[in-house]
Amino acid sequence: MRIEQLEYVQAVTRLGSLRRVAEELHVSQPALSETLRNLERELGVELLDRRRSGARISAEGRELLPYIAQVVEAVDSLRRAADEQHRVSRMVRVGTVSAATVSLVLPAIREFRESHAQTQVEVVDAQQGEIHIALREGSFDLGLVNYLRGDDLAPEFHSTELLRGRPVVCVRADSRLARLSVVGVDDLLGEPLIVMRSGYVMHRFVHRLLDGRQPLFSYSVDGAEMGKIMVANGLGATILPDYSIQDDPLETSGVITWRPLDCRSTEVLLVAQRRKSTAPPQAARALHDALVRRAGALGVRAA
Repeated sequence: MRIEQLEYVQAVTRLGSLRRVAEELHVSQPALSETLRNLERELGVELLDRRRSGARISAEGRELLPYIAQVVEAVDSLRRAADEQHRVSRMVRVGTVSAATVSLVLPAIREFRESHAQTQVEVVDAQQGEIHIALREGSFDLGLVNYLRGDDLAPEFHSTELLRGRPVVCVRADSRLARLSVVGVDDLLGEPLIVMRSGYVMHRFVHRLLDGRQPLFSYSVDGAEMGKIMVANGLGATILPDYSIQDDPLETSGVITWRPLDCRSTEVLLVAQRRKSTAPPQAARALHDALVRRAGALGVRAA
């Protein structure tokens, strides 16, 4: 049974003759008639009442029309859903807290583009809470967020752990702190500190690290990228996961560097998340897989 056979039955019912159906659908009348006879043989029902004056839907055929309509409508719905998925797959939207941009995110996007050259990728820097809202609403396909080890993962999302790292101090290469092998909290307090704005995991970590003590001066910024630029321009130091600094052009060129913190060990996780409630577009799954492969290549992906 083919869907066009059912559509032909509907057309005969609507137009009242095989001739009119053949003219409207641009098929030959003999081919149309033979197609419908094949359907009748398969169903074991005379769907058409054939007379010298023409063929019309039979009484038995009319009884089956509601079922035929259901099948045709289901197929139409499937086609519309496929068309919508194809349209959505033309754009993959990713929300990120701008962590591991150079070492993970950009190489994964580059790999994705090799097999999805026609698909646009929109990358939006945002706080974790904003990313979660956008994932729930469906305006982001994927979210890349940081967690501290021991944090509860949001239960409504599929979460894939990509990277593990440790908080480190990002400093300008010619700064006083760069001459230290390990940076303590007292060392940080004597320097201007560039802090992530409230809503970022690293803001929470720094607040806990300082335990109420205040640095010489502090800035508040959105995201690791702006923090590193400010460090490169000599405005202070910032605390980031090590994977947000490693391989950054500012680091590889020698402008910025990083030093470990003299504090109790804390792990920071970079996690890819998507909604559980709906199946992601194929392109979003492909980008997710590229992120996982790149994380594995870095050799620091969680087991």
